[in-house]
Amino acid sequence: MGILPDEIKPAMQGVIPSHVVTCSRDGAPNATSISQVYYVDRDHVALSHQFFNKTVRNVRENPRAVVWVISPETFDAWDLEVEYDHSETSGPVFEAMDMQIEAIASIVGMKGIFKLRAADIYRVISVTKNVDERIPLPDIDEPAGRR
Repeated sequence: MGILPDEIKPAMQGVIPSHVVTCSRDGAPNATSISQVYYVDRDHVALSHQFFNKTVRNVRENPRAVVWVISPETFDAWDLEVEYDHSETSGPVFEAMDMQIEAIASIVGMKGIFKLRAADIYRVISVTKNVDERIPLPDIDEPAGRR
């Protein structure tokens, strides 16, 4: 039995950008947005390695990271504590991610600019669901002019 719940899958479709936080060996943090967190299996995710050289450098020095994903359906958010395992530059995971990156790029008018360099595979250590903690929703009972 794995650690990732099935309900997290919509948060890994690339609709809402995710975030990843890493630290260098000496503890200097780095936070960045990421186009895609891909569900590999119940124990692994893949992060799209496109531009973030500092993130990659940090992970090679300190393999632990925290990833934040959010569901576009419910706005539930999850924090994933992960540990870098390996990178793939071909194969089914890489190909699926590459196609999804192209689709995301096309939707946001950046076709041909996003280039997937690798699918970085991470082992999931823990998952924490954060309901209503990240995005404040308006009080629907309050009159529109007072929001």
